[in-house]
Amino acid sequence: MLELELQQYLLSEYPQENARCEWKEYKNLKNSFCGDEKDDVISYVSAIANMEGGNLVIGVQDQSLEIVGTDAYNYDRQKAILRLTERCVNLSTEGLDVEEFITDDTNKKVWIIHIPKHRPKLPVYAHNKAWQRIEDSLVELTQERLNAILEENSPVFDWSAEIIQNATLEDLDAKALAKARTEYKTVHPRLAEEVDAWDDMELLCRAGVAIKGKLTRAAILLLGKETSTYLISPAVATITWVLVDEHDEKIDYEHFYTPFILTVNEALSKIRNLNQRILPGGTLFPDVVKQYDEYSIREVLHNCIAHQDYTMQERITMVEEPNSVTFANGGFFLPGTVRNAIEQNGPQKFYRNYVLCQGMVNFNMIDTIGRGIRKVFTEQQKRFFPMPDYQIDQAKREVVVKIYGKLINEQYYRLLKANPDLSLYDCIALDMVQKHETIDKETAARLRKLHLVEGRYPKLFLSEYVAKTANNDELKTEYIKNRSFNDHHFREMIISYLRSFGGATRSELNTLIQSKLSDVLTDEQKKRKIGNFLSTLKKKGIIKLTVGKRWVLDDV
Repeated sequence: MLELELQQYLLSEYPQENARCEWKEYKNLKNSFCGDEKDDVISYVSAIANMEGGNLVIGVQDQSLEIVGTDAYNYDRQKAILRLTERCVNLSTEGLDVEEFITDDTNKKVWIIHIPKHRPKLPVYAHNKAWQRIEDSLVELTQERLNAILEENSPVFDWSAEIIQNATLEDLDAKALAKARTEYKTVHPRLAEEVDAWDDMELLCRAGVAIKGKLTRAAILLLGKETSTYLISPAVATITWVLVDEHDEKIDYEHFYTPFILTVNEALSKIRNLNQRILPGGTLFPDVVKQYDEYSIREVLHNCIAHQDYTMQERITMVEEPNSVTFANGGFFLPGTVRNAIEQNGPQKFYRNYVLCQGMVNFNMIDTIGRGIRKVFTEQQKRFFPMPDYQIDQAKREVVVKIYGKLINEQYYRLLKANPDLSLYDCIALDMVQKHETIDKETAARLRKLHLVEGRYPKLFLSEYVAKTANNDELKTEYIKNRSFNDHHFREMIISYLRSFGGATRSELNTLIQSKLSDVLTDEQKKRKIGNFLSTLKKKGIIKLTVGKRWVLDDV
């Protein structure tokens, strides 16, 4: 096919850009196939898949569709499809194809990637974010579009609901069954007398983990003997606790198996929950608090069990460090983001393991009104402790949660204690500041107005309000280092130095002042600030720059 013929073909088949079609030049796929988020091939594949599916035309000029050609690097059709399915989480292979054209006269290569629509309830991710196209820009998937995808009707596969034909009550642990009966009565107190009259199978059917007298995989997870896990093979039903020291060296570990209704208590008992004594300032009497809120660590572990993707054949892990415990489970984070989970007012609309979750609700292990994750955050707020860290890796299909058992910055503790009416979102923002993470400008402005943070955006630090009330010399020293001196002080330093030594190079003035500027500033920001001092003094006629690039006092 000649270049002109190919261009006419493209114009007839893909005449305009829209939500189903994108033209991209991409002269070389080496760095643009999986490169910068929002600009690379996989981001556009995610965006097109998250609408109705469509086509990505590569090797043509945007708007004109003039053929420029692309260098496919070491990609061929098969490698490209494999790479797309690896890097675009949830991308369906059905309908996914790469069509290659090479012009006979100019030897220019054009690719057309045919992209299938996302599967029901499964947005497509690239760079751990789901994308969509709005006009000419790629943006992260809007909440409205995400909800539309998650609420789509489809035949839902629930791994935990599968019936195990050869499983019997003999495969269940007697103590676990007794515990389940007790907890069922706690959840349903009005049925307490009636429950006592039920046999075990009726209890399990009422709790939702047995169907028509047959046990489900959920029943084995919650109530099964350790020796019964072969019934759900190749799934792995294991919780692993690991103890590491401050050097990240493994000290101890232990595995816990089914029945989870009992063994979660054994696993959690391994975590050392020591008393913390914290001096809040202004008093000689310390606050005594446990390292961990028991509800929080139990809720996080139960969430790991409830939302684990058991088809991945992975263990649930708890890694105990000196100042924190980190929980991890396999599977996508169904709410999408932590903020979605916190803002959720009702039950989640879609569960990976609905039958398992139903059983855990009836056995008093979790609730279904969507408050679990939010309550973990609010409990940390009540204790004035750092907020949990959520690492959601949709590409690796992993959710990691770190619960802190020690303060990071005593200023944060005092600030929350002195301001009990702060919203949860403001507390989360202050937590990000103490962890040296960037918050959005609107939130920063609000916290600054409340005198809670100081510093130049985005390098903020917790405000003087805390430091000046603290009986802690180290804390006050840190505050002074962050705040630094005012500009007049540094200009006077420059004048005094030039007067004493007759002149100085820019390098010498950098050495003089840079270490004394606020630690909140980067080295580059410090150098620019010194340059501003020199410019101000020069404009005022106080100093000048000689031919030899030395700064001297302008005595003329």
